[in-house]
Amino acid sequence: MELQWPLILFTTLVAWSAGTFGTQGILALRGGARRSQAALVVVSAALLALSGIAVFFHLEHWERIFNGFGHLSSGITQELIAVVAFAAVAVAYFACLRRSGEGAVPKWAAVLAVAASLVLVAVCAHSYVMAARPAWDSVLEVLSVVGASCILGPATVAVVMALRGDDVSACGTLALAGAAIGAVCIVAYAAFLQASGGSFVEVGYYFDPTHPTAAMADPEGAVGGQAGLLWLGAVAVGAAVPLVAAFLGRRRGTAGAWKVWGSVGVACALVGAVCLRVAFYELGLSVFMFY
Repeated sequence: MELQWPLILFTTLVAWSAGTFGTQGILALRGGARRSQAALVVVSAALLALSGIAVFFHLEHWERIFNGFGHLSSGITQELIAVVAFAAVAVAYFACLRRSGEGAVPKWAAVLAVAASLVLVAVCAHSYVMAARPAWDSVLEVLSVVGASCILGPATVAVVMALRGDDVSACGTLALAGAAIGAVCIVAYAAFLQASGGSFVEVGYYFDPTHPTAAMADPEGAVGGQAGLLWLGAVAVGAAVPLVAAFLGRRRGTAGAWKVWGSVGVACALVGAVCLRVAFYELGLSVFMFY
């Protein structure tokens, strides 16, 4: 399948934005990251805005975008609702921060931040789940995007807290747990993608009478060609390295350590997320020829 770079960037940036906002919400529940809360809202909002800009490049006629919001069952409609809800919660969250003046928010705002972040990532990832493309038709696809969010969010928050002079130790366990959860989700979906070629059978490969020897689909070749992206890019770089970086950052526990290891974790997680989405599109073969 042709790579859709605007959507690859959109999904990655949404996961990054939601992960950052959700992480600061968790810390706010415990009264942490007070010096960094306002800056983190700005970071999250900027990432969401960038994701919106990216998705416009996917549209040939962007001025007709609202024509796609005609039914609640539409994935793009659900994404729009989730994005608007997320933005509304972020605005309310920022207003609470401005009102308190001490980097504290009410618990209800923190809970809403976590809930809105999780819903946004899940809805945006679920838009791709479809039975017509076996490599996409799994809850593991949704969990892989949630996993990327779990890695990117805490690592970003740790870096910002270190730069702002916050007590970054409050984020150490969260960053390590998020990296571990993300690694499990990414490895699971990588394994599912690796096995996705088995969803096809030989019947139907040669179905075009004008090209009787040309395969309509080559899932085994496609899977083999993406092994490097899956296991080296997505798993080794995008999951294993951030996990090690989170462990080293938590072990040292200093602002200087988190500036280095948190940045390494973010950079590698971004590379891994893009690699996984590229493989996702490359392996998104359709079973249309069987019907």
